[in-house]
Amino acid sequence: MALITPLLAFLYHLPQVYKWLLKPYYIASIFMSVAFLAVRKTPGICDHLNTDREDGNSCDFDWREVEILMFLSAIVMMKNRRAITVEQHVGNIILFSKVANVILFFRLDIRMGLLYLTLCIVFLMTCKPPLYMGPEYIKYFSDKTIDDELDRDSRVTWIVEFFANWSPECQSFASVYADLSLKYNCAGLKFGKVDIGRYGEVSKKYKVSASPLSKQLPSLVLFQGGVEVMRRPQVDKKGRAKSKKLNKTKGDKVGQSQFPPVPEEDESEPQGAGGEAPEPESKKDK
Repeated sequence: MALITPLLAFLYHLPQVYKWLLKPYYIASIFMSVAFLAVRKTPGICDHLNTDREDGNSCDFDWREVEILMFLSAIVMMKNRRAITVEQHVGNIILFSKVANVILFFRLDIRMGLLYLTLCIVFLMTCKPPLYMGPEYIKYFSDKTIDDELDRDSRVTWIVEFFANWSPECQSFASVYADLSLKYNCAGLKFGKVDIGRYGEVSKKYKVSASPLSKQLPSLVLFQGGVEVMRRPQVDKKGRAKSKKLNKTKGDKVGQSQFPPVPEEDESEPQGAGGEAPEPESKKDK
């Protein structure tokens, strides 16, 4: 199932995948992901490489290289079990492919390993993943507009995403959040976003840490009448995201404390002022 699920998701979103895979960032990432494979299999280059194979064939993987690739493939499958979007699946494959290339190049030749690691660092510092540019019903806030918009109309409920452009989790969640806004945006429910990597004052005021160690990005906060009702992920007293799941009993207590119970309707017939059931409106009119 770990292989079938991402494969079916990939085939379903194949037209969309083609669009963003042809962007320069992903083209360069794919080439870097298959760098060791290209070096090991290219005639004229592989002939001069070292190998531990008994037959001395330097243009094929030895048993240790196969072992490393199988181990990292297992890690990719485990990570992809929690992936939601196709972008996350492909991103995990590219990330761990680069990790495998670093290990394999260092094992092959330390000079090639240092060269590849340098290219990865330069690529990470100079190239950023493309941002989501699809359709959405989302209001983008700044540090000067977020408070006014949340307090403008008490009848409007806001779902606000606190994000940072550099965060891979925020980039993967962008298409999911946009899809939610297209489906559920209405007069009483609005969707907003604010970049706390750019507006540090907003991060401090709403207590959403932009540090990657806090694991709070992206954070979704529900506002009613300008007041925060709930947020996900929840944070502890130290400002770190809670990873433990609440049990059923605690969950029921939290739900009862946040939302008032709905009064149950009486199954008996409504009584009139004199103790008798009121007549239907049609008879009263007559």
